Amino acid sequence: MAEIVSLAEGVGRLVHDGDVVALEGFTHLIPHAAGQEIIRQRRRDLTLVRMTPDIVYDQLIGAGCARKLIFSWGGNPGVGSLHRFRDAVQNGWPVPLEIEEHSHAGMANRYVAGASGLPFAVLRGYSGTDLPKHTDTIKQITCPFTGEQLAAVPALNPDVSIIHAQRADRAGNVQIWGLVGVQKEAVLAAKRSLVTVEEVVDELEPVAGQTILPSWAVTCVAEVPHGAHPSYAQGYYDRDNAYYEHWDSIGRKRDSFEDWLRAKVFDMEVTEK
Repeated sequence: MAEIVSLAEGVGRLVHDGDVVALEGFTHLIPHAAGQEIIRQRRRDLTLVRMTPDIVYDQLIGAGCARKLIFSWGGNPGVGSLHRFRDAVQNGWPVPLEIEEHSHAGMANRYVAGASGLPFAVLRGYSGTDLPKHTDTIKQITCPFTGEQLAAVPALNPDVSIIHAQRADRAGNVQIWGLVGVQKEAVLAAKRSLVTVEEVVDELEPVAGQTILPSWAVTCVAEVPHGAHPSYAQGYYDRDNAYYEHWDSIGRKRDSFEDWLRAKVFDMEVTEK
């Protein structure tokens, strides 16, 4: 059964230095508050996994939490580059960052393989690209039935996966709806999981198109209102486009980023119930 905890307790118990950590959410329900709590607890040497690393990973990388990034696309959506990510790769600041790049399909299939208890996934992707030359975790295999050349990628089994969702009940069953990416697969593939939610309720009312993560599949749940901001949570709040635009100027320079880090992460109290 999932345990209801505070955000600080959940991160403190589940995220350790050196862990492989996935924070998933696609445009919608991105677990920003959890990412900032990882920074606040000064975790180090993390291998960060995410299909589309954006602002939350720029923050984690700039704060020195990451030693490696496994991903398929990185940027500030609708705005431009991630400057802390770029600085870490190009200049090793604040620490050097190793990268392992895949396609979206490759990353999604890696999560599915991990959630299914399989050692690897097979897909038709990567043909005609240079990624196999630069990424050791992409291998060619031959189909034993047709002789077709295919790509194989290893399963992803993070030490801990963190997602944000709309609701959970007091038993720890989690309800998600709207635009959903690989959150379910990321949780099922992980050794441990933390789900932050907008609210914990006595009973989950059915919603069209919902995904339910049963309590037995989740380690901890933390109630964190606005825990996805500046991304959006359908039914609760909209995307804060101005934040994404403003982040470009914050993240562009080391001193402005460090000022933001002190003011908005280390000196801030987390809103929890």
